Amino acid sequence: MAASKVAQAAGKRKEAIARATARAGKGIVRVNAAPLDVYGNDFARMRITEPLAIAGSMAAEVDIDVRVVGGGWSAQAEAARLAVAKALVSYTNSEQLKNTYLDYDRSLLVADTRRKEPRKFGRHSRARARRQTSYR
Repeated sequence: MAASKVAQAAGKRKEAIARATARAGKGIVRVNAAPLDVYGNDFARMRITEPLAIAGSMAAEVDIDVRVVGGGWSAQAEAARLAVAKALVSYTNSEQLKNTYLDYDRSLLVADTRRKEPRKFGRHSRARARRQTSYR
């Protein structure tokens, strides 16, 4: 039995981490073991399907399983989007697809490294919040 080709990729956004596995199939996408059609809200689904729409017929030949943990729904959608795009590029090994993604939106293949600023000791709840001072 010949081993089938499998590509794995990871994506991060804020506290969310997504792992995507691409293998030969019929174009089915599952997020956390559920079909993409029932995952999250419309905006999250739209963000995750963006790399699939750009790939076109290449994505129709690949089944993608995504596992997302941590963060909020928006960060999870962004992490899944990044993981799906990276998995498709890795699976197809296509330089043209990679350039198409980079031309469309660089964040499809390059992670946004911004994180939450840590809270400072002795201050209020937020990172930059201070007590209000009176000058008169």
